[in-house]
Amino acid sequence: MTPDKTPRVAPRDAARRSYPVQRTEEQWRDLLTPAEYQVLRQGGTEAPHVGRYTETSQPGTYACRACGVELFSSDTKFASHCGWPSFFRPADGAVEYVEDNSLFMRRTEVRCASCGSHLGHVFEGEGYPTPTDQRYCINSICLTLDTDDREDPPS
Repeated sequence: MTPDKTPRVAPRDAARRSYPVQRTEEQWRDLLTPAEYQVLRQGGTEAPHVGRYTETSQPGTYACRACGVELFSSDTKFASHCGWPSFFRPADGAVEYVEDNSLFMRRTEVRCASCGSHLGHVFEGEGYPTPTDQRYCINSICLTLDTDDREDPPS
């Protein structure tokens, strides 16, 4: 992110780089379900309002389903009512941004910085009352939730 909180966006071709987590496409297919593969590795989008984490408010950490790296804290999740989980800030260094001019729109794609998997898109200036004025619209199928189910320490 730049100091003004605007994501630095790389052209789509520039995003094809080496990632810390490396697997062949065959290995990704073996690791992921067909639906997960279609979204995470082929840049698809799951249908709105069907994802497991769309309405979840459990405390915890959201990680990349493909490689397990932490992406978002539940503290940054908010109800945008758009049909997909929404966050206002990713974990530091967890995502990369790629210019996406598909579907006759100009958008900013969000990818896992560890494995390069497609996660969703980030939008700015929509007026949500969040500290960043950004909405990370993330496919639920791209995430796993590690819940904070530990008990409070005795006083």
